[in-house]
Amino acid sequence: MNSSTTPALDLTSLDGLVSAMRAGHRLALSRLISKVENRSSDLSEIIMRLYPFTGGAQLIGITGPPGAGKSTLVDRLAAAYRAQGKRVAIVAVDPSSPFTGGAILGDRIRMQAHYGDPNVFIRSLGTRGKHGGLSHSTKEVVMVLDAAGFDVILVETAGVGQTELEVLRLAQTVVVVLVPESGDSIQVMKAGLMEIADLFVVNKSDRPESDKLVRELHTMLSLVMPEEGGWHQPVLKTEAVRDQGVKELSESIDEHQAHLTRTGVRTQKTAEFLKSEVLDILTEKLNQSVLLAFQTTSGRELLSDLLARKVNPYQAASLLSGQP
Repeated sequence: MNSSTTPALDLTSLDGLVSAMRAGHRLALSRLISKVENRSSDLSEIIMRLYPFTGGAQLIGITGPPGAGKSTLVDRLAAAYRAQGKRVAIVAVDPSSPFTGGAILGDRIRMQAHYGDPNVFIRSLGTRGKHGGLSHSTKEVVMVLDAAGFDVILVETAGVGQTELEVLRLAQTVVVVLVPESGDSIQVMKAGLMEIADLFVVNKSDRPESDKLVRELHTMLSLVMPEEGGWHQPVLKTEAVRDQGVKELSESIDEHQAHLTRTGVRTQKTAEFLKSEVLDILTEKLNQSVLLAFQTTSGRELLSDLLARKVNPYQAASLLSGQP
């Protein structure tokens, strides 16, 4: 098409970025995500403009211990959804660099087979020291991807040993990936994985002890009876590197998504997520205001009084908040 008839993209204004993103332009999407991740001054305006377009994506969390093969499984799941004609976004939450707070890009390197596909978008995010494996910005990045019209958003957590319970508030379906040599099944219970999992996957199932781990998981799950009409957590076996069992996994995820809609649990989970999002926003605002307050003359005086034991931390908090 002649350049004189092609409307110029405006990637300098927020209106232009939102319009371009909604039209499918990846650069605009990337820039909006960067604004969210870097906590831009116009963050609230971005969310205000995009929020009406959210709510259409399937949000799937993939978690589990390091070395379980989560990235390979995410890669294969993305391929399975693309074969169904769905647009897929992948958010890989990496352990933050101790120097920059940014993301280590190993996951994106492992998923490079999708880079030529315009209907797959991959982004790595740093945890930025947030416990639970997911930063506040991750949840808002998912909102942006939802508003961009992706059908499926796969969120792979860092898997750095935290219980990663935050994934519950973000994902509609939580897949916990384990490997036979990941240790005693009791460790699964100690890590809180029994509580957050909607599906269990024993990956690398060609290895010894895989059947034993499957049996142990089934035994543990049989001790926790779901409510009438509730979801029975399946235990699936996969070999992600050979693409074995991935089709069955995607079908089980679809079954869980249908269960959420049929029972109304999807709405409940969304409501819980939104409550946690509002709480995170308020917490972030309070943190910023307190840090600024300590930079004022009265704030420095209050800090001196704390050091001198003239006031205690609870009194200081009440003075700063204006609440008893």
